[in-house]
Amino acid sequence: MNRRHLMLGAAGALAAPALIRAMPALAQAPAPAPLVQAPGFFRFRLGTKTVVMLHDGSRAIPLAQGFVPATPLAEVQRVLAESFLPTDTFRIPFTLTCLETPAGLVLFDTGNGAQPAGSPVGLMVANMRAAGLDPARVTTVVFSHFHGDHVNGLLNADGSAAFPNAEIVVPQAEWAWWTDTGNESRSPQGQRGTFPNVAQRFAPYRDKVRQIAGNAEVMPGVTAIAAHGHTPGHTIYRIADGQDQMIFLADLTNRPELFARRPDFRVAFDFDGAAAEATRRRVFDMVSTDRIRVSGYHFPFPATGFMAKEGEGYRFVPADWAAAG
Repeated sequence: MNRRHLMLGAAGALAAPALIRAMPALAQAPAPAPLVQAPGFFRFRLGTKTVVMLHDGSRAIPLAQGFVPATPLAEVQRVLAESFLPTDTFRIPFTLTCLETPAGLVLFDTGNGAQPAGSPVGLMVANMRAAGLDPARVTTVVFSHFHGDHVNGLLNADGSAAFPNAEIVVPQAEWAWWTDTGNESRSPQGQRGTFPNVAQRFAPYRDKVRQIAGNAEVMPGVTAIAAHGHTPGHTIYRIADGQDQMIFLADLTNRPELFARRPDFRVAFDFDGAAAEATRRRVFDMVSTDRIRVSGYHFPFPATGFMAKEGEGYRFVPADWAAAG
């Protein structure tokens, strides 16, 4: 290489920054700012919208015969061991799905609600605030069903409305069952406490309740899907923005390491075990075949990912955290 080549190379190197500055900014649009994450909340994008998963804590219960009715405890323990989970206790996580929209926040269910200090559950509001979300900005609360761990968060510790500016959207079949005390004798013994609890929790919102039929549109981008069995009106929701979509599975299944891998296992919390199993298989077939993202109320935090068909059951594949932002 002679001196002339060296000088031309140096001149080119010096001119490069100026040339880059002079080029049209076709590919220089700023990338979206990374989404801020923390242990109690997790954000990801769905089209132009943002979904926030809010952890409400977890609770461990003793594992005993009857937790999965008509199934030997040893069989339940074997499946748990295969998933590296304890076989003497069963830890149930609680995680809520929240949709950020320009008009406000849409919250799907409300969690366990206010609890005594030191409780392992009831953390949702604190995690909302940690995520920079004000409960007063919740404009819509959409319910999947009325079990206590889903509706108790409607009230603050003093009995006032936790979401004073929210419209309350409820499945018509769920509302009809639990607001008619004549159905109490036709409900499982362990679920009869739901009747007075529903009356108490919804009391401050009575003039804000909107009932929807199965498979109705809740609002643009949010559609109900009837998924009865866990309760008489249990409902899941499709959330979509453009070509992107996800389904909030609510309590279609409890922890997927057990009940998705063995969809024939019927948890003791199900109102109608046979109907719950049939619904579970139908929905899991749909989301696994169509590769639809899901969120699950009792899935391990951050409780969002995909379901893959595996043998006679399904495997939960957590979404890639690194791809969230």
